[in-house]
Amino acid sequence: MDWNFVIFSALKIIGVFSVLMFIVAYAVWIERKVSAAIQDRIGPNRFGIFGLLQPAADAIKAFLKEDYTPAHVRKVYFWLAPAIAVIPGILLTAVIPFGSNLGHQKMVIADLDVGVLYTFGIVSLGVYGIVLAGYAANSKYPFLGGMRSSAQLISYEIAMGLSAVAVFLVVGDLNLSHVVESQRHSLFDWLIFKQPLAFAIFVAAAFAETNRTPFDLPEAEQELAGGYNVEYSSMKFALFFMGEYANVTVASALMVTLFLGGWTLPFGVFQEPAAPDQFLVGLLHIGVFLAKTLAVLCTIIWVRWMWPRFRYDQLMDLGWRRFIPLALANVVVTAAVLWMTLE
Repeated sequence: MDWNFVIFSALKIIGVFSVLMFIVAYAVWIERKVSAAIQDRIGPNRFGIFGLLQPAADAIKAFLKEDYTPAHVRKVYFWLAPAIAVIPGILLTAVIPFGSNLGHQKMVIADLDVGVLYTFGIVSLGVYGIVLAGYAANSKYPFLGGMRSSAQLISYEIAMGLSAVAVFLVVGDLNLSHVVESQRHSLFDWLIFKQPLAFAIFVAAAFAETNRTPFDLPEAEQELAGGYNVEYSSMKFALFFMGEYANVTVASALMVTLFLGGWTLPFGVFQEPAAPDQFLVGLLHIGVFLAKTLAVLCTIIWVRWMWPRFRYDQLMDLGWRRFIPLALANVVVTAAVLWMTLE
């Protein structure tokens, strides 16, 4: 057994999980501060400087609240749903290249040649936690939220997959590390410039896949009182939000990887993968990736407080009659252009 591989893999797993949980905690703080600024309020400001310790207070509150299970629910599924909701977001971090090299180690947990297939395979599991929560609650509003989520995620997953197909046609590889390296030479190698339509569709589908406004129909507080999580409290309730923000963070990281150059900087600045003796360059690449991911994450948070929610018929119409045909046409055009170029 290669113990170096085992040890460094374990360190990468621990590091990535820790950073993900830290971002999830402070994404909630950022959201509350952004919404407060937009609505001319102060936001969290009591616990710590500028309310920076508010996530710790929220965690303590979630742990200490009574974990109440209503008598009418299907108890096994009721307990299982929150865990299923949070797991996919964590599993997706395994194939995302969050840097180039640190010493002799690649900054990706699992450098799979079929990384994109793994990604969409795990993404498709995200709906089960929400649907199971709606079914297990044995109540009208949660069940409606679960049904909405299943229809929405199935619809927009097709558009998201087709938008990614165009990217991999251009790159010619399913390995996410190779996708990043193909964008490292200059700013205009970033795939947002080569595939702007695919990027726009991917962003909209990511909003829908993560149940974020204007696609937050499964929760819809005004009409479903919170939807699938109505009957939940304490840590099980918190797990749903951990899952949502983990999914948003991973979706942001995927956008950076596929379209925004990953860990690279534009105009030839530190664009080469770090050599084994360039430890600081490797750390810089990790910092660049995290900075881009946080910028996309903050944009997603900002959109929630600026856009109105779609009606459900508008959401389905947009997915099936607009995004899927556009994404399919983009794949066909991209393939035709590549074929003519090869000829």
